[in-house]
Amino acid sequence: MRLIEPLGMLDGEAATAAVARGLALPLAGGRLAFTLARLIDEDGARLAPVADIPDIFAPELARLTTPPPPWAGLPSGQPAVMGILNVTPDSFSDGGRHFDPEAAIAAGQAMAEAGAAIIDVGGESTRPGAEAVAPEEEQLRILPVIRALASRGVLISVDTRNAATMAAALEAGAAIINDVSGLAHDPAALALVARRDCAVVMMHMRGAPATMKSLATYGDVTLEVLAELGARLAAAEHAGIAPARIALDPGFGFAKEGRQNLDLMRRLALFANFGRPLLIGVSRKRLVGMASGEVEATRRAPGSIAAGLYALGHGALILRVHDVAETVQAVRVWDSLSDHGMLT
Repeated sequence: MRLIEPLGMLDGEAATAAVARGLALPLAGGRLAFTLARLIDEDGARLAPVADIPDIFAPELARLTTPPPPWAGLPSGQPAVMGILNVTPDSFSDGGRHFDPEAAIAAGQAMAEAGAAIIDVGGESTRPGAEAVAPEEEQLRILPVIRALASRGVLISVDTRNAATMAAALEAGAAIINDVSGLAHDPAALALVARRDCAVVMMHMRGAPATMKSLATYGDVTLEVLAELGARLAAAEHAGIAPARIALDPGFGFAKEGRQNLDLMRRLALFANFGRPLLIGVSRKRLVGMASGEVEATRRAPGSIAAGLYALGHGALILRVHDVAETVQAVRVWDSLSDHGMLT
């Protein structure tokens, strides 16, 4: 595997000037630029200024510096917020809060009005140790909510591992499939998504929510997640899913423990090697609790926002969050401060 890890990140006017002088290259063709690269191949890893990246890395460099195609109808290159709407009794930080359909519909509408570009509706908790929910029960929970919100023009993502639920949700008005298993859990999922004109988020996870904690063993967590997520991306494309329909999620907290999540976040820019939009979900998670010292998940909004802005500054495009209004405000400020025009 040959990879380029962008380092020495710049944004705003500094990024524009550095690119113009040949001192930096644009990251994903957007507002960010990088001045150094860690070149990774079978010979190991070595640092180089961007002007000295050898020609053998040309394919990787092209993917790294080219803007991903527009995804799910969102404005190209603009950061977006995805609001989490768990229609469950047992999700890790908000279980039961939106279990009633009318409460869930009202919450989803409020998120959209607060600036969420996407509402991600899920009927199965995927917290560590969670037991599976039958697709029939999952659909009873989420389909009334999806129908109501989609009928109001809200862009809906369905958070599910089950192909039957994916199909039912798309019929109800969802436009995006968000699968924590990377379309690996259900053997029918790849073919279903290939047949449908929908966007998809493919996340990295090992095992299932009930078993993933025992599988969090890595040498280099970032490189192994990259390789395994890349295999799922290749499987999707082989099944006939157009690359332009796919966004990727490293899966923070899913078969990653403790400092593994911090290490993965610090090297997030490596995921730009895929040339796909990058979605990040760290809202209220243990990563935030460990870094901040806050034990109570519902009090982790400030830390979640900080982690999200760090992710945007290292190539992420979509933030999946619980605290929508606060995150939207933070992203708008970050966007205003970092934007000095697209670099390509």
